[in-house]
Amino acid sequence: MTQFRALRRVASILTTPREPEDFLNLINPLASARQLRGVVTKVVRETPDSTTIHFRPGRGWNPHAAGQWARIGVEIDGVRQWRSYSLSAAGGHDPAITVTAIGMVSTALARGTKVGDILFLDTPQGDFVLPEHPRPLLMLTAGSGLTPVMSMIRTLVPRRPDADVVLVHSARTRDDALFHDELLELADQFPGLTVRHWFTREEGGRRLDLTTPADLETLCPDWRERAAYACGPTDFLDAATELWEREGAAAGDEDAPALTIERFAPVLLEGAGGEGGLLTFEKSDKEVEVDGDVPLLEAGEDCGVVMPSGCRMGICRSCLVPLVAGKVRDLRTGEVHGDEGELIQTCVNAAAGPVHLDI
Repeated sequence: MTQFRALRRVASILTTPREPEDFLNLINPLASARQLRGVVTKVVRETPDSTTIHFRPGRGWNPHAAGQWARIGVEIDGVRQWRSYSLSAAGGHDPAITVTAIGMVSTALARGTKVGDILFLDTPQGDFVLPEHPRPLLMLTAGSGLTPVMSMIRTLVPRRPDADVVLVHSARTRDDALFHDELLELADQFPGLTVRHWFTREEGGRRLDLTTPADLETLCPDWRERAAYACGPTDFLDAATELWEREGAAAGDEDAPALTIERFAPVLLEGAGGEGGLLTFEKSDKEVEVDGDVPLLEAGEDCGVVMPSGCRMGICRSCLVPLVAGKVRDLRTGEVHGDEGELIQTCVNAAAGPVHLDI
């Protein structure tokens, strides 16, 4: 170790003002000790709007558990943008993300990623994971909400002959359904997996209705006896939560069906927005009048400020920006807060009067 440190000091003298790692990165872009990276190894078009991007991470990556997510960074017009994506590959395998072309960053990834491209990474996170002990499961998904559940299915079903999983997935059409053919092949190959697709257009435009148990009774008659995992749009998850709460109240605590959900958007308190105000970005020399229900992150991006971001739902705390002056309102609770120098989560807070941010 002493010899290594001596060699590194010599290398630093020879490469000043650069660090030795800067030159190593020219040979191996995954070798950076400063920023975790991954190289794209395969790009697969899943639907007309969705693409799966497989990548090999560099050192520092922790193998992901099925169902987890990670922050992914990509350079767009010279600016590094970060977003959070569920990992769709089986747990422990080289990771992959499945991205739908909605929004600037996701569209750039889905439409423009090529084999050999470099992605910036953060380590996997999240507790939307398989139970420690196998039990009959119900996976309830809609749209891109299938991505973390697909990781669970790819992990559990081929490895456990005692797996008992029913997947109910809702999509607009057969062509829009992620992993459609693979899921049917897995269901044919492994008797422990049952797949039920609900195509809204084939149902006359009627969405899968979770406000009552009727559709679930048809698709999975024993749904109350299964541990359920749900992921999808906000209204889909809100309906599932309310249904499970009603069933739980009727059954009592011991017999209540279990539901674990994963949201791609924060749960905002209805009517939490206040008066809004003039929002000033000190270092960027920009200001904008904003309504009281607009997150500071969105307001900044809309007026061209390069805002740090990650999960965009108040979990990862990658969007923190120092408050110079003013008060903000937490859109999840309605609480007004703010002291000079306080780090503000811009994705879930809005202006409560004039606000100055140090960015």
